[in-house]
Amino acid sequence: MGLQFIPHDTKIDFIGKKFIAFAISIFLTIGSIGVFVLSGINYGIDFTGGYVLEVRTPEKADLSQMRKALSDLQIGEVSLQEFGSPQDVLIRIPSFEGDAQARDTSLERVKSALGASVEIRRTETIGPKVGKELVENAIYAVVLSLLAILIYIWIRFEWQFAVCGVIALVHDCIVLLGLYSLCHSLEFNTNAVVSFLLTASYSIHDTVVVYDRIRENMRKFKSMTFADIINLSMNETFSRTVLTTTTTLLALLALCLFGGKVIAEFSCPLLVGFSVGAFSSVCLSAPLLLYTRLKTGEKEMQK
Repeated sequence: MGLQFIPHDTKIDFIGKKFIAFAISIFLTIGSIGVFVLSGINYGIDFTGGYVLEVRTPEKADLSQMRKALSDLQIGEVSLQEFGSPQDVLIRIPSFEGDAQARDTSLERVKSALGASVEIRRTETIGPKVGKELVENAIYAVVLSLLAILIYIWIRFEWQFAVCGVIALVHDCIVLLGLYSLCHSLEFNTNAVVSFLLTASYSIHDTVVVYDRIRENMRKFKSMTFADIINLSMNETFSRTVLTTTTTLLALLALCLFGGKVIAEFSCPLLVGFSVGAFSSVCLSAPLLLYTRLKTGEKEMQK
């Protein structure tokens, strides 16, 4: 007999506590918007502009040593990644203040810090126009993904499910945006856009599991009230949601603690996003269905 961490027959009154969940969601949403308006976001090089250097080292590149050498120059956040072979490295550094001569001097300092043995193969400038286009494309990517999810759930279920599911996703994205506004040590770059899309996909996956069970129970228990059907469905999927979310969060927590700075900057937002997504898929997206006057057959589902 296997271990059973959470009973399959839980009888938690989710609907009875829905206003507590709604209050938490409203607080997180308003707080996140407030922090964003007051503090803004620490945009990364991809959005603000800067320089891209493609370099080649004689042997396999030691990224940690190169990152330390460039950080000692105090030129801002520096991004390094392998580019093709282990000897090729792509370096992104922020824009330098001052005139053209001052910028050239700063670039020479960067090249000196890398060492004479490192070959500078290419140097490019990312202008503010490119950064503005990336911001617009990032917004389009998130909005289009939410629209695609809306259409998918609408086709698979009904429009009421789609609307409630997307409300929960928007809530998750706003809270994640608030995290980036609150923690300016986290750069908002292309990895941040990926974290938004991953959070949305993880959250909607949990939501669809709950919606599937609600639809199944609507057909099975036609004499039950809609509130009881939602409660039953959420309890039947609760153990699955908790176990899958916990294992995912434990893996992300390990990456945050032991993965190094670069990996932590990517995994920590996911840790928060997945936690909020699990909360909204259980405590927000399903209870919101009570206010949509959903119909099954010819019978309107009442509270």
